[in-house]
Amino acid sequence: MTKGAYLEGRNLGPKQQIDCDVVIVGSGAGGGPMARILAEAGLDVVVLEEGPWIPSEVYGKFRPSETLRHIGREAGTTAVLGLGDTPLITVMQGRAVGGSTVLTGGVCFRVPEMIHDRWVKERGLDMLSIKDLEPAFEAAERESSVAVVPEDMRSRATNKWVEGATKLGIPVKSMSRNTEGCVGYGRCNFGCPVGAKKSVDLAYLPAAVAAGARVYSDCLVEKVLTKEGRARGVRGRLLSARDARGSVRRVGQFEVLAKHVVLAAGTVHTPLLMMRSGFRSPHLGRHMTLHPGFRVVARFADRLEGWKGALQSVYVDHFEDQGVTLTGLFVPPSVLAAGLPGTGPAFAERIQNLDRLAIFGGIVHDEGGGRVHDVPGREPLLTYRLGAKEKAEMIHGTKIIAEAFLAGGAEEVYLPVFGAPAMRSMEDVGGVLHDQLSARRMECVTFHPLGTCRIGRRREEGVVDAWGRSFELPNLTVACGSVFPTSIGVNSQLPILAMSTRMAWRLRDELAPRAHV
Repeated sequence: MTKGAYLEGRNLGPKQQIDCDVVIVGSGAGGGPMARILAEAGLDVVVLEEGPWIPSEVYGKFRPSETLRHIGREAGTTAVLGLGDTPLITVMQGRAVGGSTVLTGGVCFRVPEMIHDRWVKERGLDMLSIKDLEPAFEAAERESSVAVVPEDMRSRATNKWVEGATKLGIPVKSMSRNTEGCVGYGRCNFGCPVGAKKSVDLAYLPAAVAAGARVYSDCLVEKVLTKEGRARGVRGRLLSARDARGSVRRVGQFEVLAKHVVLAAGTVHTPLLMMRSGFRSPHLGRHMTLHPGFRVVARFADRLEGWKGALQSVYVDHFEDQGVTLTGLFVPPSVLAAGLPGTGPAFAERIQNLDRLAIFGGIVHDEGGGRVHDVPGREPLLTYRLGAKEKAEMIHGTKIIAEAFLAGGAEEVYLPVFGAPAMRSMEDVGGVLHDQLSARRMECVTFHPLGTCRIGRRREEGVVDAWGRSFELPNLTVACGSVFPTSIGVNSQLPILAMSTRMAWRLRDELAPRAHV
């Protein structure tokens, strides 16, 4: 038996039979802490990842298009079908060892106090209070090297928005991110070139492997196995690399038998796997929150070179009680150019001025209008209905960003509204952003799907309990973004790491009680 290794499924034999103490499906923010904590407790741990294993020194050299092709699920084209007055929402997900943490901007927020209060007071989840999760957050911050971004790492583009916000009396705070040794290449969402972003593949999995865990890439889990009414393992198929047409070829089968099964495949694919394994909870795949995201681009007379500096360095929680969190950001110039408005000479003129552009974005605290549907094929159908309240918050947040840019001296702003021309005043902005605007015209993206296997006090209220234990099947724990009982209104990476850490401590004490004295 191989111990403590990365193993590529594409290079294994046609049929694999593996035994272990704990099998973890997924290697991202949910699976990483589980693997490290349980392996360091002396348990025999196997981690299964559908995507490839790509070392950071390799993906750090990728062009943005290569990153999406090799690490992004469906090359970054996954979309949520909008129902009613709802935009088509692009979902960015990772598909590689390290999961979506490889593609995040590194932003790290704790769950806001008002969300904890809601969990405790409205849902009766006393074990999810701020006090109870504090140790797990502290551990996740320590292991992920979370630190506040210094002001000298803010890009000139970000500072333009901050200047405008300050004139409007909007308080701006410095962001915290999981980075160590950041030099400001501004492309965190596409893989850090110097390994400064401590994603799960760098912060958790090496320690797990050093403690004896085996991490298998190219392993698509298709079914949870049961025996005598308890989870007993998983079964699936080994995958080869994508061919020239993007198809993934099957090269073999595998079966992992384990004493305990942990599902950490994310909000989209954990419920899909459970559905295809026969789980029947009425909450499974429902209540999906997305934090619908929006952004505004602005052009200035000055040369800003917004790609120089931390990708995300500031945020605004001043409007949190209005359902909106605002965050600074930038994206690689090639990606930025593709989203600019106009055609012909107008578009050509804009892309010649990429060094004069700035971006600021925001997310909405939504109420769970999404659903995962099991349909033929590998990927599920995702649907989402944007509420009138969330639509109003998106419009309000977009106006705030545009106004701050104009107050900061922007010559023109480009709104996330398809077909909208460049805007030079708030009067122009108000002519487009109003209550009658169809949300289907709005550009929208999400990085934070949550809630499809939500925590509840009992089976009638959720899919798992506060420790991630399935109400339906003993010996099975869910530990990923799918367990969150509501939207959290902030970037989800750190909260998932903390939630998984807390669940892993409990599972460690149950399975290896002598390891933690």
